[in-house]
Amino acid sequence: MPQPGQVLYVIVCASAAARDIGRLVPLAQDEGWTVQIVATPSALAFADVPDLERRTGRPVLSRYREPDEPKAPRADAIIVAPATYNTVNKFAQGIADTYALGLLAEAPGLGIPVVVVPVVNHALASRAPFRRSVASLRAEGVTVLPAPGGDGPHTTGVDGRETSPWALALNALKDHRLRL
Repeated sequence: MPQPGQVLYVIVCASAAARDIGRLVPLAQDEGWTVQIVATPSALAFADVPDLERRTGRPVLSRYREPDEPKAPRADAIIVAPATYNTVNKFAQGIADTYALGLLAEAPGLGIPVVVVPVVNHALASRAPFRRSVASLRAEGVTVLPAPGGDGPHTTGVDGRETSPWALALNALKDHRLRL
């Protein structure tokens, strides 16, 4: 469990799965997290921004702030969900060409726990660049969950129990924090 007031950044990428990211917010809040959504510019078309802002009570961030704008609170942990092929590869290479990737580029160096939930198809998950990127991120202490088509799919169990990527990401974050 996080300490009171700890902030979880949820970085959302452009994927159809981004439409369901609102399901992660109450799960994280129920565990005590203050949730800050950060969307890649392309993800804004996929996510329901007004709903996410209502759920979190915070603006969805997608760009660097202007000099006169207040700073967002520092992240205590980060979940990247859904993480696209492009974002996983750029994160591994340290490319910081968006606000979201800039946050990710710094996180391992700052000791911020990061859990990545790749949502890529089998063809992309099987590519050597993606496999190298996953290995590189894991070598830096980033938790990368199995990708559908890669190490195995994320589903909802027959009994309706949540085994979605959102619940799995929170569980992985708990495991990651226990190791620290």
